[in-house]
Amino acid sequence: MAVTIKDVAKRAGVSPATVSRVIADNPRISKGTKEKVREAMEFMGYYPNFQARNLVAQKSQTLGIVMENSAVLAFQNPFFPEVLRGISTRAHGSKYGLYLSTGATAEEIYDEVVAMAQGKRVDGIVLLYSKVADPVMEYLRGSGLPFAVVGRPYKDSGTVTYVDNDNVSNAKEVVDYLVGLGHRRIAFVGGARDFVVSIDRMQGYKEALAEHGIPFEPAYTVNEEAIQGAERDSIRKLMELDVPPTAIITHDDLVAYEVISYLEELEIKVPDDVSIVGFNNHTLSGHLKPPLSTVDISIYDLGLHAAELVLEKILDETVPAKRVVVPSRLIERGSCRRL
Repeated sequence: MAVTIKDVAKRAGVSPATVSRVIADNPRISKGTKEKVREAMEFMGYYPNFQARNLVAQKSQTLGIVMENSAVLAFQNPFFPEVLRGISTRAHGSKYGLYLSTGATAEEIYDEVVAMAQGKRVDGIVLLYSKVADPVMEYLRGSGLPFAVVGRPYKDSGTVTYVDNDNVSNAKEVVDYLVGLGHRRIAFVGGARDFVVSIDRMQGYKEALAEHGIPFEPAYTVNEEAIQGAERDSIRKLMELDVPPTAIITHDDLVAYEVISYLEELEIKVPDDVSIVGFNNHTLSGHLKPPLSTVDISIYDLGLHAAELVLEKILDETVPAKRVVVPSRLIERGSCRRL
């Protein structure tokens, strides 16, 4: 026979109503009572029927996770499993499940977000990217559904809750580091120009060059749109300039891996011929030959804080928009050398 709330209440010496409040993690119930009830639940093997409780409360007990690409493409980038690990850790602590977007195109992702919101499939959403003029974010702004963004909203008016790194300062720090090693011909291989993280890192790159009295050279910059489908040729052209760069900053470690492979085909050695720095500090980066210098952006913490922010808004819709900046640090490894 299935164990009931009344059975748990009898063993714990409390009322069934108190057991229900403990299951709901009501803050008015003392820590001692919660521990006593939870011990009784565990001993008796009682598992709350969250589905029935959520139907009454009109809650799904689920967070929606919206990625910039389809799940298949997203999981090819080590950033996403790690940020999801941070989100799931915080969600699990509040007994929340995750609902991942699966759309393969921008239109499908938008339609899925609308379905999440209008179908009450989720109680809140974590948006794992920030783009210029993004219809998904615009829809969420007016939907009334609690949401938080991993990334700085473009032209933010202070109305969107988000968590991010200081990507402008991070890029400036990388340029400062390379200049300190004697480099002045520094290239930047960036991401798509409609992503805010790409905009911010490019801004930091340009500002740092100016501060060091180094002229900005457009030929030293490559972006995702310009090289789509021609990545190898773009790197070859960069290195065949009359005055090629002695150092390359890449949008993230994944791009750095590609660039290094193209350089190897061109018989250009890292760091003997050119130094390279990435972003994100993926696990593999410390095991390359040579190990990749990179900026650790604390991906896990980005996810953890994003989940905290949206759960806070779910519990109290009057909470004002917040901004959380997660610290980053430059990790110096063997892919850079002093000139």
